Amino acid sequence: MDNGPTAPVPHPWLQSYPMDVDWHAPLPGRSMGALFDDAVARFGDRPFLDFMNKRTSYRDIARQVDHLASGLQRFGIKKGDHVGLFLPNTPYYVISFYAVLKIGAIIVNFNPLYAELELIHQINDSNTEIMITLDLAALYNKLHPLLGQSSLRRVVVCRLADCLPFPKNLLFPIVRRADLASIPSDDRHISFARLTAHAGPPEPVAIDPDRDVAVLQYTGGTTGLPKGAMLTHANLSVNTQQCVLWFPEAEPGRERMLAVLPFFHVFAMTVVLNVSVAVGAEIILVPRFELETVLGMIDAKRPTLFPAVPTIYAAINAHPRRAEHDLSSIRYCLSGGAPLPLEVKRQFEGNTGCVLVEGYGLSESSPVAAVNPIVGIHKEGSVGLPLPGTVIEIVSLNDDETVLPPGQRGQVCIRGPQVMKGYWNRPDETHFTLRHGRLYTGDIGLVDEDGYVFIVDRLKDLILCGGYNVYPRTVEDAIYQHPLVEEVVAAGLPDAYRGQTVKAYVKLSTSGALTADELRDFLKDKLSPIEMPKQIEFRDALPKTLIGKLSRKDLLEEERRRAEAVAVDERDVTGDGSPWAQY
Repeated sequence: MDNGPTAPVPHPWLQSYPMDVDWHAPLPGRSMGALFDDAVARFGDRPFLDFMNKRTSYRDIARQVDHLASGLQRFGIKKGDHVGLFLPNTPYYVISFYAVLKIGAIIVNFNPLYAELELIHQINDSNTEIMITLDLAALYNKLHPLLGQSSLRRVVVCRLADCLPFPKNLLFPIVRRADLASIPSDDRHISFARLTAHAGPPEPVAIDPDRDVAVLQYTGGTTGLPKGAMLTHANLSVNTQQCVLWFPEAEPGRERMLAVLPFFHVFAMTVVLNVSVAVGAEIILVPRFELETVLGMIDAKRPTLFPAVPTIYAAINAHPRRAEHDLSSIRYCLSGGAPLPLEVKRQFEGNTGCVLVEGYGLSESSPVAAVNPIVGIHKEGSVGLPLPGTVIEIVSLNDDETVLPPGQRGQVCIRGPQVMKGYWNRPDETHFTLRHGRLYTGDIGLVDEDGYVFIVDRLKDLILCGGYNVYPRTVEDAIYQHPLVEEVVAAGLPDAYRGQTVKAYVKLSTSGALTADELRDFLKDKLSPIEMPKQIEFRDALPKTLIGKLSRKDLLEEERRRAEAVAVDERDVTGDGSPWAQY
Protein backbone atom coordinates (compact mmCIF):
# COMPACT_ATOMS: atom_id res chain seq x y z
CA MET A 1 0.00 0.00 0.00
CA ASP A 2 1.30 3.50 -0.89
CA ASN A 3 0.64 5.75 2.09
CA GLY A 4 2.00 8.88 0.46
CA PRO A 5 -0.26 11.74 -0.61
CA THR A 6 -1.32 11.68 -4.25
CA ALA A 7 -1.88 14.59 -6.62
CA PRO A 8 -3.73 16.42 -7.87
CA VAL A 9 -5.92 16.96 -4.79
CA PRO A 10 -7.12 20.37 -3.64
CA HIS A 11 -5.59 21.10 -0.26
CA PRO A 12 -7.46 23.99 1.40
CA TRP A 13 -4.94 24.13 4.27
CA LEU A 14 -2.17 25.38 1.96
CA GLN A 15 -3.71 28.87 1.97
CA SER A 16 -3.49 28.87 5.79
CA TYR A 17 -0.07 27.24 6.11
CA PRO A 18 2.59 28.93 8.27
CA MET A 19 4.99 30.96 6.15
CA ASP A 20 8.07 29.17 7.50
CA VAL A 21 6.73 25.61 7.08
CA ASP A 22 6.78 23.86 3.69
CA TRP A 23 3.99 21.29 3.24
CA HIS A 24 5.91 19.94 0.22
CA ALA A 25 9.19 19.49 2.11
CA PRO A 26 11.06 16.24 1.29
CA LEU A 27 10.59 13.61 3.99
CA PRO A 28 13.06 10.77 3.44
CA GLY A 29 12.47 7.65 5.51
CA ARG A 30 15.46 6.68 7.63
CA SER A 31 16.32 4.02 10.18
CA MET A 32 15.88 5.09 13.79
CA GLY A 33 19.46 4.04 14.48
CA ALA A 34 20.65 6.53 11.87
CA LEU A 35 18.50 9.27 13.42
CA PHE A 36 20.12 8.60 16.80
CA ASP A 37 23.67 8.34 15.41
CA ASP A 38 23.27 11.68 13.61
CA ALA A 39 22.26 13.33 16.88
CA VAL A 40 25.31 11.90 18.62
CA ALA A 41 27.56 13.18 15.83
CA ARG A 42 26.05 16.67 16.07
CA PHE A 43 25.47 16.99 19.81
CA GLY A 44 27.83 14.40 21.36
CA ASP A 45 29.11 16.55 24.21
CA ARG A 46 25.74 18.16 24.92
CA PRO A 47 23.67 16.90 27.87
CA PHE A 48 21.06 14.38 26.77
CA LEU A 49 19.35 12.95 29.87
CA ASP A 50 18.74 14.50 33.28
CA PHE A 51 17.46 11.81 35.66
CA MET A 52 17.11 12.69 39.32
CA ASN A 53 19.87 15.32 38.88
CA LYS A 54 22.25 12.90 37.16
CA ARG A 55 23.06 14.37 33.75
CA THR A 56 24.46 12.27 30.91
CA SER A 57 25.71 13.41 27.50
CA TYR A 58 24.63 12.16 24.10
CA ARG A 59 28.02 10.47 23.68
CA ASP A 60 27.82 8.63 27.00
CA ILE A 61 24.31 7.36 26.29
CA ALA A 62 25.40 6.34 22.77
CA ARG A 63 28.16 4.20 24.30
CA GLN A 64 25.58 2.43 26.48
CA VAL A 65 23.24 2.02 23.51
CA ASP A 66 26.00 0.28 21.56
CA HIS A 67 26.94 -1.93 24.50
CA LEU A 68 23.34 -3.06 24.99
CA ALA A 69 22.86 -3.58 21.23
CA SER A 70 25.97 -5.75 21.12
CA GLY A 71 24.98 -7.59 24.29
CA LEU A 72 21.54 -8.39 22.89
CA GLN A 73 23.13 -9.73 19.72
CA ARG A 74 25.47 -11.94 21.74
CA PHE A 75 22.43 -13.10 23.70
CA GLY A 76 20.85 -14.24 20.43
CA ILE A 77 18.50 -11.36 19.63
CA LYS A 78 18.38 -10.80 15.89
CA LYS A 79 16.60 -8.68 13.32
CA GLY A 80 12.82 -9.08 13.51
CA ASP A 81 12.74 -10.43 17.10
CA HIS A 82 10.23 -8.81 19.46
CA VAL A 83 11.66 -7.17 22.59
CA GLY A 84 9.24 -5.87 25.21
CA LEU A 85 9.91 -2.70 27.20
CA PHE A 86 8.17 -2.71 30.60
CA LEU A 87 9.75 0.49 31.86
CA PRO A 88 8.85 3.94 33.20
CA ASN A 89 10.74 7.06 32.09
CA THR A 90 14.31 6.25 33.07
CA PRO A 91 17.60 6.19 31.14
CA TYR A 92 17.02 2.45 30.69
CA TYR A 93 14.03 3.11 28.45
CA VAL A 94 16.00 5.46 26.18
CA ILE A 95 19.03 3.16 26.01
CA SER A 96 16.89 0.08 25.34
CA PHE A 97 14.74 1.82 22.73
CA TYR A 98 17.60 2.85 20.45
CA ALA A 99 19.67 -0.30 21.11
CA VAL A 100 16.84 -2.62 20.08
CA LEU A 101 16.07 -0.57 16.96
CA LYS A 102 19.75 -0.34 15.98
CA ILE A 103 19.98 -4.15 15.61
CA GLY A 104 16.73 -4.39 13.65
CA ALA A 105 14.69 -5.97 16.45
CA ILE A 106 11.17 -4.71 17.13
CA ILE A 107 10.08 -2.77 20.22
CA VAL A 108 6.84 -3.83 21.91
CA ASN A 109 5.76 -1.13 24.35
CA PHE A 110 4.06 -2.29 27.55
CA ASN A 111 2.28 -0.03 30.02
CA PRO A 112 3.77 -0.61 33.52
CA LEU A 113 0.26 -0.13 34.95
CA TYR A 114 -1.12 -3.12 33.06
CA ALA A 115 -2.94 -5.76 35.08
CA GLU A 116 -1.97 -9.41 34.65
CA LEU A 117 -4.68 -10.25 32.12
CA GLU A 118 -3.65 -7.34 29.89
CA LEU A 119 0.01 -8.34 30.08
CA ILE A 120 -0.77 -11.93 29.11
CA HIS A 121 -2.88 -10.83 26.14
CA GLN A 122 -0.24 -8.49 24.74
CA ILE A 123 2.71 -10.80 25.43
CA ASN A 124 1.03 -13.72 23.67
CA ASP A 125 -0.46 -11.66 20.86
CA SER A 126 2.89 -10.04 20.05
CA ASN A 127 4.89 -13.22 20.68
CA THR A 128 7.21 -11.31 22.99
CA GLU A 129 9.81 -13.74 24.35
CA ILE A 130 12.13 -11.28 26.12
CA MET A 131 11.24 -8.28 28.28
CA ILE A 132 13.38 -5.47 29.72
CA THR A 133 12.24 -4.13 33.10
CA LEU A 134 13.45 -2.70 36.42
CA ASP A 135 14.30 -4.50 39.65
CA LEU A 136 11.28 -2.89 41.32
CA ALA A 137 8.76 -5.26 42.86
CA ALA A 138 5.87 -3.27 41.38
CA LEU A 139 7.11 -4.19 37.90
CA TYR A 140 9.05 -7.43 38.12
CA ASN A 141 6.52 -9.19 40.34
CA LYS A 142 3.92 -8.80 37.57
CA LEU A 143 6.18 -10.50 35.04
CA HIS A 144 7.60 -13.34 37.11
CA PRO A 145 4.40 -15.45 37.18
CA LEU A 146 4.15 -15.15 33.38
CA LEU A 147 7.55 -16.71 32.68
CA GLY A 148 6.77 -20.05 31.06
CA GLN A 149 3.02 -19.43 31.39
CA SER A 150 2.98 -17.22 28.28
CA SER A 151 5.31 -16.68 25.34
CA LEU A 152 7.63 -14.78 27.71
CA ARG A 153 10.84 -16.77 28.25
CA ARG A 154 13.48 -14.33 29.53
CA VAL A 155 13.70 -11.07 31.46
CA VAL A 156 16.49 -8.48 31.38
CA VAL A 157 16.53 -6.81 34.80
CA CYS A 158 17.86 -3.25 35.13
CA ARG A 159 19.10 -2.12 38.56
CA LEU A 160 17.49 1.25 39.27
CA ALA A 161 20.20 2.27 41.71
CA ASP A 162 22.80 2.10 38.93
CA CYS A 163 21.30 5.06 37.08
CA LEU A 164 20.92 7.28 40.16
CA PRO A 165 23.43 9.98 41.13
CA PHE A 166 25.69 9.70 44.16
CA PRO A 167 24.77 9.21 47.02
CA LYS A 168 21.25 8.12 46.02
CA ASN A 169 22.72 5.14 44.18
CA LEU A 170 24.15 3.86 47.45
CA LEU A 171 21.21 4.74 49.67
CA PHE A 172 18.37 3.52 47.44
CA PRO A 173 18.92 -0.25 47.95
CA ILE A 174 18.96 0.35 51.72
CA VAL A 175 16.24 2.96 52.22
CA ARG A 176 13.90 1.49 49.61
CA ARG A 177 14.69 -2.17 50.20
CA ALA A 178 10.99 -3.05 50.47
CA ASP A 179 10.41 -1.70 46.95
CA LEU A 180 12.99 -4.00 45.37
CA ALA A 181 12.15 -7.37 43.87
CA SER A 182 13.92 -10.60 44.69
CA ILE A 183 15.43 -11.70 41.38
CA PRO A 184 16.18 -15.43 40.95
CA SER A 185 19.59 -16.52 39.70
CA ASP A 186 18.77 -18.71 36.71
CA ASP A 187 19.06 -18.73 32.94
CA ARG A 188 15.68 -17.00 32.55
CA HIS A 189 17.06 -13.81 34.11
CA ILE A 190 19.97 -11.68 32.98
CA SER A 191 21.12 -8.43 34.51
CA PHE A 192 21.45 -5.33 32.36
CA ALA A 193 24.93 -4.82 33.81
CA ARG A 194 26.11 -8.30 32.80
CA LEU A 195 24.52 -7.98 29.36
CA THR A 196 26.37 -4.74 28.65
CA ALA A 197 29.70 -5.64 30.24
CA HIS A 198 32.71 -5.99 27.92
CA ALA A 199 30.49 -5.33 24.88
CA GLY A 200 31.92 -3.59 21.87
CA PRO A 201 30.01 -2.03 18.97
CA PRO A 202 27.12 -4.10 17.57
CA GLU A 203 27.30 -5.97 14.29
CA PRO A 204 25.82 -3.76 11.53
CA VAL A 205 22.31 -4.69 10.43
CA ALA A 206 20.78 -3.73 7.09
CA ILE A 207 17.44 -2.00 7.64
CA ASP A 208 14.90 -1.06 4.98
CA PRO A 209 13.14 1.93 6.60
CA ASP A 210 10.02 1.60 4.45
CA ARG A 211 9.49 -2.11 5.09
CA ASP A 212 11.09 -3.00 8.41
CA VAL A 213 8.89 -2.61 11.49
CA ALA A 214 10.41 -0.64 14.37
CA VAL A 215 7.62 -0.68 16.97
CA LEU A 216 4.48 -2.65 17.73
CA GLN A 217 2.32 0.00 19.39
CA TYR A 218 -0.77 -1.57 20.91
CA THR A 219 -4.01 0.24 20.38
CA GLY A 220 -7.71 -0.42 20.17
CA GLY A 221 -7.67 0.90 16.61
CA THR A 222 -11.16 1.29 15.24
CA THR A 223 -12.61 -1.98 16.56
CA GLY A 224 -12.18 -4.76 19.10
CA LEU A 225 -9.39 -5.70 21.49
CA PRO A 226 -6.02 -3.91 21.56
CA LYS A 227 -3.81 -4.87 18.63
CA GLY A 228 -0.32 -4.01 17.51
CA ALA A 229 0.03 -1.17 15.03
CA MET A 230 3.16 -1.95 12.97
CA LEU A 231 5.12 1.30 12.78
CA THR A 232 8.10 1.16 10.46
CA HIS A 233 11.39 2.97 10.84
CA ALA A 234 10.23 5.34 8.10
CA ASN A 235 6.90 5.97 9.85
CA LEU A 236 8.65 7.05 13.04
CA SER A 237 11.55 8.95 11.48
CA VAL A 238 9.25 10.84 9.09
CA ASN A 239 6.76 11.77 11.82
CA THR A 240 9.70 13.05 13.83
CA GLN A 241 10.81 15.19 10.88
CA GLN A 242 7.26 16.47 10.37
CA CYS A 243 7.05 17.59 14.00
CA VAL A 244 10.46 19.28 13.83
CA LEU A 245 9.41 21.15 10.69
CA TRP A 246 6.30 22.36 12.51
CA PHE A 247 8.43 23.96 15.23
CA PRO A 248 10.97 25.97 13.20
CA GLU A 249 11.72 28.16 16.23
CA ALA A 250 13.28 25.21 18.09
CA GLU A 251 16.99 25.85 18.59
CA PRO A 252 19.12 22.75 17.90
CA GLY A 253 21.24 21.78 20.89
CA ARG A 254 19.67 24.37 23.18
CA GLU A 255 16.17 23.13 24.05
CA ARG A 256 15.21 21.34 27.28
CA MET A 257 12.30 18.89 27.05
CA LEU A 258 10.22 18.04 30.13
CA ALA A 259 9.35 14.36 29.78
CA VAL A 260 6.26 13.97 31.96
CA LEU A 261 4.41 11.78 29.45
CA PRO A 262 5.49 8.11 29.60
CA PHE A 263 7.57 6.94 26.65
CA PHE A 264 5.51 3.75 26.22
CA HIS A 265 2.71 6.07 25.06
CA VAL A 266 3.02 6.76 21.33
CA PHE A 267 2.60 10.53 21.80
CA ALA A 268 5.61 10.70 24.11
CA MET A 269 7.64 8.22 22.09
CA THR A 270 7.55 10.53 19.05
CA VAL A 271 6.98 14.07 20.32
CA VAL A 272 9.09 13.86 23.49
CA LEU A 273 11.79 11.26 22.85
CA ASN A 274 12.40 11.19 19.09
CA VAL A 275 11.86 14.91 18.53
CA SER A 276 14.28 15.67 21.37
CA VAL A 277 16.93 13.51 19.72
CA ALA A 278 16.34 15.15 16.33
CA VAL A 279 16.92 18.66 17.74
CA GLY A 280 19.58 17.73 20.29
CA ALA A 281 17.43 18.66 23.28
CA GLU A 282 18.18 17.66 26.85
CA ILE A 283 15.40 15.46 28.26
CA ILE A 284 14.39 16.01 31.87
CA LEU A 285 13.04 12.57 32.80
CA VAL A 286 10.02 12.33 35.09
CA PRO A 287 9.27 8.70 36.10
CA ARG A 288 5.71 9.54 37.08
CA PHE A 289 3.57 12.65 37.23
CA GLU A 290 3.35 14.26 40.66
CA LEU A 291 2.19 17.87 40.47
CA GLU A 292 4.42 19.27 43.23
CA THR A 293 7.46 17.47 41.84
CA VAL A 294 6.83 18.70 38.29
CA LEU A 295 6.37 22.31 39.41
CA GLY A 296 9.60 22.07 41.37
CA MET A 297 11.37 20.67 38.31
CA ILE A 298 10.15 23.53 36.15
CA ASP A 299 11.53 25.97 38.73
CA ALA A 300 14.89 24.24 38.97
CA LYS A 301 15.47 22.75 35.51
CA ARG A 302 13.99 25.53 33.34
CA PRO A 303 12.52 23.40 30.53
CA THR A 304 11.65 25.14 27.27
CA LEU A 305 9.41 22.44 25.73
CA PHE A 306 6.55 20.74 27.59
CA PRO A 307 4.27 18.35 25.65
CA ALA A 308 1.46 16.97 27.80
CA VAL A 309 -2.19 15.99 27.95
CA PRO A 310 -4.92 18.50 28.88
CA THR A 311 -5.34 17.12 32.41
CA ILE A 312 -1.73 18.04 33.27
CA TYR A 313 -2.12 21.62 32.05
CA ALA A 314 -5.43 21.87 33.92
CA ALA A 315 -3.83 20.56 37.13
CA ILE A 316 -1.09 23.19 36.93
CA ASN A 317 -3.66 25.91 36.32
CA ALA A 318 -5.65 24.82 39.38
CA HIS A 319 -2.70 24.53 41.77
CA PRO A 320 -3.37 26.87 44.70
CA ARG A 321 0.30 27.97 44.94
CA ARG A 322 1.02 28.07 41.22
CA ALA A 323 2.07 31.72 41.44
CA GLU A 324 4.96 30.73 43.71
CA HIS A 325 6.56 28.84 40.81
CA ASP A 326 8.36 30.43 37.88
CA LEU A 327 7.00 28.82 34.69
CA SER A 328 8.36 31.46 32.31
CA SER A 329 11.07 29.23 30.79
CA ILE A 330 8.45 27.21 28.89
CA ARG A 331 8.23 28.42 25.29
CA TYR A 332 6.17 25.83 23.43
CA CYS A 333 3.69 23.15 24.49
CA LEU A 334 1.88 20.56 22.40
CA SER A 335 -1.31 19.06 23.82
CA GLY A 336 -2.62 15.71 22.63
CA GLY A 337 -4.36 12.53 23.73
CA ALA A 338 -7.70 14.22 24.45
CA PRO A 339 -9.57 17.41 23.50
CA LEU A 340 -7.96 20.58 24.91
CA PRO A 341 -10.57 22.86 26.55
CA LEU A 342 -10.19 26.44 25.35
CA GLU A 343 -10.20 27.80 28.90
CA VAL A 344 -7.36 25.46 29.91
CA LYS A 345 -5.32 26.70 26.94
CA ARG A 346 -5.96 30.36 27.74
CA GLN A 347 -5.14 30.02 31.44
CA PHE A 348 -1.95 28.04 30.87
CA GLU A 349 -0.66 30.46 28.23
CA GLY A 350 -1.45 33.32 30.60
CA ASN A 351 0.35 31.64 33.48
CA THR A 352 3.48 30.80 31.50
CA GLY A 353 3.67 33.11 28.50
CA CYS A 354 4.18 30.04 26.30
CA VAL A 355 2.39 28.97 23.13
CA LEU A 356 0.13 25.96 23.78
CA VAL A 357 -1.22 24.27 20.66
CA GLU A 358 -3.43 21.20 20.24
CA GLY A 359 -2.67 18.36 17.86
CA TYR A 360 -4.44 15.28 16.58
CA GLY A 361 -3.38 11.79 15.71
CA LEU A 362 -3.53 8.16 16.69
CA SER A 363 -1.19 5.24 17.17
CA GLU A 364 -1.79 4.16 13.57
CA SER A 365 -0.31 7.47 12.33
CA SER A 366 2.84 7.37 14.48
CA PRO A 367 0.91 9.40 15.94
CA VAL A 368 0.79 13.06 14.81
CA ALA A 369 -1.33 14.02 11.79
CA ALA A 370 -2.46 17.60 12.48
CA VAL A 371 -1.35 20.45 14.74
CA ASN A 372 -2.42 24.05 15.23
CA PRO A 373 0.09 26.60 13.93
CA ILE A 374 2.69 27.89 16.38
CA VAL A 375 2.29 31.33 14.83
CA GLY A 376 -1.01 32.17 13.20
CA ILE A 377 -4.68 31.49 13.70
CA HIS A 378 -5.81 29.02 16.36
CA LYS A 379 -9.43 28.28 15.61
CA GLU A 380 -11.53 27.43 18.64
CA GLY A 381 -12.31 23.72 18.71
CA SER A 382 -9.90 22.86 15.87
CA VAL A 383 -7.03 20.37 16.09
CA GLY A 384 -5.16 22.39 13.48
CA LEU A 385 -3.73 21.85 9.99
CA PRO A 386 -2.30 18.66 8.45
CA LEU A 387 1.44 18.23 8.96
CA PRO A 388 3.80 18.45 5.95
CA GLY A 389 3.19 15.66 3.46
CA THR A 390 -0.09 14.74 5.17
CA VAL A 391 -3.53 14.74 3.58
CA ILE A 392 -6.62 14.70 5.78
CA GLU A 393 -9.84 13.91 3.95
CA ILE A 394 -13.42 13.71 5.13
CA VAL A 395 -15.10 10.69 3.57
CA SER A 396 -18.83 10.10 3.32
CA LEU A 397 -20.34 7.83 5.96
CA ASN A 398 -22.69 6.47 3.29
CA ASP A 399 -20.21 4.90 0.89
CA ASP A 400 -16.77 5.17 2.58
CA GLU A 401 -15.26 6.48 -0.67
CA THR A 402 -16.70 9.88 -1.61
CA VAL A 403 -14.47 12.71 -0.39
CA LEU A 404 -16.68 15.48 0.98
CA PRO A 405 -16.14 19.21 0.37
CA PRO A 406 -15.10 21.62 3.12
CA GLY A 407 -17.59 22.06 5.93
CA GLN A 408 -19.32 18.68 5.61
CA ARG A 409 -19.07 16.02 8.29
CA GLY A 410 -17.88 12.51 7.63
CA GLN A 411 -15.20 10.04 8.66
CA VAL A 412 -11.74 11.50 9.13
CA CYS A 413 -9.18 9.75 6.92
CA ILE A 414 -5.41 10.25 6.78
CA ARG A 415 -2.92 9.75 3.97
CA GLY A 416 0.76 10.30 4.57
CA PRO A 417 4.15 8.67 5.11
CA GLN A 418 3.53 8.32 8.85
CA VAL A 419 0.59 5.91 8.37
CA MET A 420 1.29 2.43 9.78
CA LYS A 421 2.12 -0.66 7.75
CA GLY A 422 -0.86 -2.50 9.25
CA TYR A 423 -1.90 -4.45 12.33
CA TRP A 424 0.26 -7.33 13.56
CA ASN A 425 -1.37 -10.65 12.59
CA ARG A 426 -4.70 -8.92 11.83
CA PRO A 427 -5.12 -8.96 8.03
CA ASP A 428 -8.89 -8.46 8.13
CA GLU A 429 -8.70 -5.48 10.49
CA THR A 430 -5.79 -4.07 8.51
CA HIS A 431 -7.90 -4.21 5.36
CA PHE A 432 -10.82 -2.60 7.17
CA THR A 433 -8.70 0.29 8.48
CA LEU A 434 -6.38 0.80 5.47
CA ARG A 435 -8.53 1.08 2.35
CA HIS A 436 -8.37 3.10 -0.87
CA GLY A 437 -4.94 4.38 0.17
CA ARG A 438 -6.32 5.90 3.37
CA LEU A 439 -6.26 5.32 7.11
CA TYR A 440 -9.88 5.29 8.29
CA THR A 441 -9.67 6.71 11.81
CA GLY A 442 -13.15 5.93 13.08
CA ASP A 443 -13.56 9.60 14.03
CA ILE A 444 -16.19 11.94 12.64
CA GLY A 445 -15.05 15.41 11.73
CA LEU A 446 -14.79 18.11 9.10
CA VAL A 447 -12.23 20.25 7.34
CA ASP A 448 -13.32 23.88 6.98
CA GLU A 449 -12.71 26.15 4.01
CA ASP A 450 -9.34 27.24 5.47
CA GLY A 451 -8.14 23.67 5.87
CA TYR A 452 -8.51 23.47 9.67
CA VAL A 453 -9.53 20.07 10.99
CA PHE A 454 -12.32 19.62 13.53
CA ILE A 455 -13.13 16.39 15.36
CA VAL A 456 -16.80 16.40 16.28
CA ASP A 457 -17.64 12.83 17.27
CA ARG A 458 -16.34 9.27 17.50
CA LEU A 459 -17.48 6.20 15.69
CA LYS A 460 -15.74 4.00 18.19
CA ASP A 461 -16.52 3.74 21.87
CA LEU A 462 -12.97 4.35 22.99
CA ILE A 463 -12.76 6.18 26.31
CA LEU A 464 -10.02 8.83 26.60
CA CYS A 465 -8.95 9.29 30.22
CA GLY A 466 -6.26 11.91 30.64
CA GLY A 467 -4.69 10.98 27.31
CA TYR A 468 -4.84 7.21 27.82
CA ASN A 469 -7.02 4.82 25.88
CA VAL A 470 -9.48 2.77 27.90
CA TYR A 471 -11.37 0.05 26.08
CA PRO A 472 -14.94 -0.58 27.32
CA ARG A 473 -14.68 -4.26 26.45
CA THR A 474 -11.61 -4.66 28.69
CA VAL A 475 -13.53 -3.12 31.61
CA GLU A 476 -16.63 -5.16 30.86
CA ASP A 477 -14.74 -8.45 30.53
CA ALA A 478 -13.14 -7.91 33.93
CA ILE A 479 -16.44 -7.06 35.62
CA TYR A 480 -18.16 -10.05 34.04
CA GLN A 481 -15.75 -12.29 35.94
CA HIS A 482 -17.60 -11.50 39.19
CA PRO A 483 -20.08 -14.31 39.83
CA LEU A 484 -22.89 -11.93 40.82
CA VAL A 485 -22.71 -9.81 37.65
CA GLU A 486 -25.29 -10.60 35.00
CA GLU A 487 -24.90 -7.68 32.59
CA VAL A 488 -22.56 -4.72 32.35
CA VAL A 489 -21.92 -1.74 30.07
CA ALA A 490 -18.86 0.49 30.42
CA ALA A 491 -18.92 3.99 28.95
CA GLY A 492 -16.99 7.23 29.04
CA LEU A 493 -18.63 10.27 30.60
CA PRO A 494 -17.38 13.85 30.25
CA ASP A 495 -14.98 14.83 32.99
CA ALA A 496 -13.61 18.34 33.43
CA TYR A 497 -10.23 17.03 34.62
CA ARG A 498 -9.60 13.79 32.70
CA GLY A 499 -11.55 14.56 29.52
CA GLN A 500 -13.58 11.41 30.16
CA THR A 501 -14.06 9.12 33.12
CA VAL A 502 -15.12 5.47 33.19
CA LYS A 503 -18.58 4.57 34.42
CA ALA A 504 -19.92 1.03 34.70
CA TYR A 505 -23.62 0.20 34.61
CA VAL A 506 -24.16 -3.14 36.28
CA LYS A 507 -27.10 -5.51 36.53
CA LEU A 508 -26.67 -8.16 39.23
CA SER A 509 -28.15 -11.61 39.30
CA THR A 510 -30.94 -12.21 41.79
CA SER A 511 -28.71 -14.45 43.93
CA GLY A 512 -26.87 -11.81 45.92
CA ALA A 513 -25.92 -8.23 46.72
CA LEU A 514 -22.80 -6.27 45.89
CA THR A 515 -21.50 -2.78 46.70
CA ALA A 516 -19.40 -0.54 44.47
CA ASP A 517 -16.42 -0.79 46.85
CA GLU A 518 -16.65 -4.59 46.90
CA LEU A 519 -16.68 -4.69 43.11
CA ARG A 520 -13.64 -2.38 42.89
CA ASP A 521 -11.76 -4.60 45.35
CA PHE A 522 -12.54 -7.57 43.10
CA LEU A 523 -11.20 -5.67 40.07
CA LYS A 524 -7.90 -4.52 41.58
CA ASP A 525 -5.84 -7.28 39.96
CA LYS A 526 -7.80 -7.21 36.71
CA LEU A 527 -7.80 -3.53 35.74
CA SER A 528 -5.26 -0.76 35.90
CA PRO A 529 -6.05 2.35 37.98
CA ILE A 530 -6.85 4.26 34.79
CA GLU A 531 -9.40 1.63 33.72
CA MET A 532 -11.02 1.25 37.14
CA PRO A 533 -14.58 2.64 36.96
CA LYS A 534 -14.78 5.87 38.95
CA GLN A 535 -18.56 5.55 38.93
CA ILE A 536 -20.56 2.35 39.32
CA GLU A 537 -24.33 2.32 39.00
CA PHE A 538 -26.36 -0.79 39.82
CA ARG A 539 -29.58 -1.18 37.87
CA ASP A 540 -32.44 -3.61 37.80
CA ALA A 541 -32.27 -3.63 33.98
CA LEU A 542 -30.04 -2.25 31.24
CA PRO A 543 -31.38 -0.84 27.97
CA LYS A 544 -31.13 -3.01 24.85
CA THR A 545 -31.53 -2.51 21.13
CA LEU A 546 -34.26 -4.19 19.09
CA ILE A 547 -32.01 -7.19 18.49
CA GLY A 548 -31.22 -7.55 22.19
CA LYS A 549 -27.79 -5.91 22.25
CA LEU A 550 -26.93 -3.83 25.32
CA SER A 551 -27.22 -0.19 24.31
CA ARG A 552 -24.42 2.09 25.41
CA LYS A 553 -25.97 4.84 23.29
CA ASP A 554 -29.18 4.86 25.35
CA LEU A 555 -27.24 5.05 28.60
CA LEU A 556 -25.22 8.02 27.35
CA GLU A 557 -28.43 9.73 26.24
CA GLU A 558 -29.85 9.28 29.73
CA GLU A 559 -26.70 10.83 31.20
CA ARG A 560 -26.92 13.75 28.80
CA ARG A 561 -30.53 14.46 29.76
CA ARG A 562 -29.67 14.18 33.44
CA ALA A 563 -26.80 16.65 33.04
CA GLU A 564 -29.02 19.08 31.13
CA ALA A 565 -31.69 18.91 33.83
CA VAL A 566 -29.11 19.67 36.52
CA ALA A 567 -27.73 22.56 34.47
CA VAL A 568 -31.17 24.09 34.06
CA ASP A 569 -31.92 23.68 37.75
CA GLU A 570 -28.70 25.48 38.61
CA ARG A 571 -29.35 28.14 35.93
CA ASP A 572 -26.00 27.18 34.39
CA VAL A 573 -26.67 26.94 30.70
CA THR A 574 -23.70 25.16 29.13
CA GLY A 575 -24.49 25.94 25.48
CA ASP A 576 -22.09 24.80 22.77
CA GLY A 577 -19.27 24.57 25.29
CA SER A 578 -20.93 21.69 27.13
CA PRO A 579 -18.76 18.58 27.37
CA TRP A 580 -21.79 16.70 26.11
CA ALA A 581 -21.59 18.42 22.74
CA GLN A 582 -19.33 15.61 21.48
CA TYR A 583 -22.10 13.10 22.05
